[in-house]
Amino acid sequence: MLVLSGKKDESIIIGEGIEITIVRVNGNKVTVGVTAPGNIPVYRKEIAPFCNCGDTEFVPRNRKSELNTCLSGIIRDLNVCR
Repeated sequence: MLVLSGKKDESIIIGEGIEITIVRVNGNKVTVGVTAPGNIPVYRKEIAPFCNCGDTEFVPRNRKSELNTCLSGIIRDLNVCR
């Protein structure tokens, strides 16, 4: 794992067409923006297990509650960052 530090509005480039930008730093919380080509899926790690390698149409019935809990936390985090 490569660990980098940065300040607001600084970016990291990965390969061709992927850019990660530090949008906001608020205490111990960092908000990042990801720019990537449309053919490259970008997920939070917490969501990836529900996406079946990029196929977001299928979530196993027995995991929907777990997904809803995860999404609720993400939405709460997004509202705090506004």
